[in-house]
Amino acid sequence: MLDDILSKLPPSAKYPNLLVGVETGDDSAVFKINDEQAVVATTDFFMPIVDDPYDFGRISATNALSDIYAIGGQPIMALAIAGFPVNSMSDEDIAQVLAGGAAVCEAAGVPVAGGHTIDAKEPIYGLAVTGLIHPDKIKRNSDGRAGDVLILGKGLGVGILGAAMNKDELDPEGYKVMVESTTKLNSVGAELAALTEINALTDVTGFGLCGHMYEFCKGAGLSANIVWDQLPLLDTVLDYAQKGYNTGAAGRNWDSFVDYVVIPDGMEQWQKNLLMDPQTSGGLLASCPPEAVEKVLKTFHDAGFDHACVIGDLSAGDAKVTVT
Repeated sequence: MLDDILSKLPPSAKYPNLLVGVETGDDSAVFKINDEQAVVATTDFFMPIVDDPYDFGRISATNALSDIYAIGGQPIMALAIAGFPVNSMSDEDIAQVLAGGAAVCEAAGVPVAGGHTIDAKEPIYGLAVTGLIHPDKIKRNSDGRAGDVLILGKGLGVGILGAAMNKDELDPEGYKVMVESTTKLNSVGAELAALTEINALTDVTGFGLCGHMYEFCKGAGLSANIVWDQLPLLDTVLDYAQKGYNTGAAGRNWDSFVDYVVIPDGMEQWQKNLLMDPQTSGGLLASCPPEAVEKVLKTFHDAGFDHACVIGDLSAGDAKVTVT
């Protein structure tokens, strides 16, 4: 449905300096300023996924900044986007949301230079982020090549942990794991952009692994092969997944991408749930030739992404995702 809506917008081709627009569903827009610099811009916001206002602010800010990193950019400035029910939400809680976002931006070396706030029925918070990138170092989600190896930077399962939390059945360790993952900045994206061996890059968020993997394939005109046994899961996720915790968004993702994802006969429901589990501030997904795998993994691991691993490869064929 979104593709149909976007297709009715004026074409961006008449703006030659717009290097990345809406055509391939990349994480950020990129506009060339000169031969050495391009501006990267994105915006992202949502309603609380946790009860703690400070954690909510941190998670939202991390998620927004990730879109800059996912194209290889370096964020330089952020504007806050916020809506709060001012008659029912305390000033202290509002301040905590803003403080959480500001703390993440501070860690990223990014000033929160302003923003806009409205009175809303439910809390909303996020960022509009501006960054910079060299025009030759842009990493699109559509530039994968046949034979490339696929590397995922973070473990999966944020949505499933959130589903358990919403039923008040997530233990303190599970909450800690969820918050640590969703507040870990994907700043390694700027380092990955410097590697000429990286062909394509994106981050895995609301569409889940297979949804974003299909976007990867569609843009490049390739097929992806994902190995189930190689998928990294966040600590404690397996137990919650096997107990049946799941999100409504995972089901909607399956409805959207079912025609483009092939799974083995007999795959259990909890496994299917994980394949489309929506990630908040999920891991970067990179493609590179086999000879560069060790270098790319070292870049991830040196930056503290312990879950980073090979999950499959790209091959010639129709745009689809096959899980084995």
